Amino acid sequence: MTKEDLWQAVLAQLQLQLSPANFSTWFKSTCVLLQKEGQVTISVPNNFSKEWLENKYNKLIFRALRGLAPEVKEVLYLVERTAPKQKEPVARPLASPEPQQELQDFRADKDTHLNPRYSFDSFIVGPFNELAHAAAQAIAESPGTVYNPLFVYGGVGLGKTHLLQALGNRLVAAGSPSRVRYVSSEQFTAGVVSAIRDRTVERFRALYRESEVLMIEDVQFLAGKEKTQEELFHTFNALYENGKQVVFSSDRPPKAIPALEERLKSRFEGGMIADIGMPDYETRVAILRAKLQDKNFPLAEDVCEYIASHIQRNIREMEGAVNRLFAFWRLNDKTPSLAETKTLLRSIIQSPARAVNTKKIIQVVAEFYDLKERDLIAPSRKKEVVRPRQIAMYLFREELKSSYPFIGQRFGGKDHTTAIYACEKVARTLQESEMLFEEINLIRQRIYSG
Repeated sequence: MTKEDLWQAVLAQLQLQLSPANFSTWFKSTCVLLQKEGQVTISVPNNFSKEWLENKYNKLIFRALRGLAPEVKEVLYLVERTAPKQKEPVARPLASPEPQQELQDFRADKDTHLNPRYSFDSFIVGPFNELAHAAAQAIAESPGTVYNPLFVYGGVGLGKTHLLQALGNRLVAAGSPSRVRYVSSEQFTAGVVSAIRDRTVERFRALYRESEVLMIEDVQFLAGKEKTQEELFHTFNALYENGKQVVFSSDRPPKAIPALEERLKSRFEGGMIADIGMPDYETRVAILRAKLQDKNFPLAEDVCEYIASHIQRNIREMEGAVNRLFAFWRLNDKTPSLAETKTLLRSIIQSPARAVNTKKIIQVVAEFYDLKERDLIAPSRKKEVVRPRQIAMYLFREELKSSYPFIGQRFGGKDHTTAIYACEKVARTLQESEMLFEEINLIRQRIYSG
């Protein structure tokens, strides 16, 4: 395997593990410069990318490289201002129709960071996402005048990225591409850090505040980043006051984002808030067939039904399943049978017998509210801990049917009456608070999505 083929194979794995926005941001301008004596040198476009890959993604990259080339012992990153052009992946000649080249789909425009692969035409609309879709369509017709800002939230892999980028691509097609800017919250934060370090804050501000449309994905990751939140607050105000469109996405509603300034929450809530839920079976089948049609990839009906029945909570997982079966088709010149599909997707599709447990609930609730697990089970009465603890107790009762004495014991040896009070309080509040209902629904999605 050549070094170019090795890196293309690594990228193919990484694209299944990262969000499209992060994949595009950090990997689109990389390639392998040198592979020699167990050492792989990767070209990156700038120092910040080098630091980010070394500190955040190095373990992931190293693991993927070792899986494909066990002789690899070390990964190095070298800054090249203009990275060499990546070699295009070559499709194997088959008797079947020529398949599409997967990695080309992930090349984003260098100015807007938008991926042309995403469009409204390929976005499958169902009851779970119709409000968000309708709002995005309305903005495409008249940006800055309706639903400003738009805040879209929902669980991982349900189509937020697709919807936002489809909106961006529609706006680009109608106007000046350089005035539409789409970034992840990590990229925005990286820009703030870089601007402060390089003393180019004014240039950074001008870059964003001259946008006609600004879209920032995964704003929950701004929690606790005070300087970044301050820059976003002033950028938002500058754009909004000049009638420019702002769009955000998150895995939860604004009120449920911990360590987020109230003034930002109020800005997020000042326009349209639209959720994207889990697709029903019929919509999952429609999404699956659309992905197969894009690839001109035939799959038997029983295989399609199996995938749609077993991958229920994450459209991105469904795409990963299709890519895995597609690779089998390319290598073997035949479509996989149902038995082969079950084997190929064994690591993606979880066994129904794999039940959730107490450890999983505590872990997910703690992560959702940006707490440490020990905070939930310690006797602390801090306001920011009490409510998440009560929700965790409620989920013990609802999902595991745990007894009240057991729940009390699990949470710091509390009396069973404390567990009863917590569960009843959450149940009562659920009847009155749509926000709490959404929070618990998102937590449940995380618990059962692995």
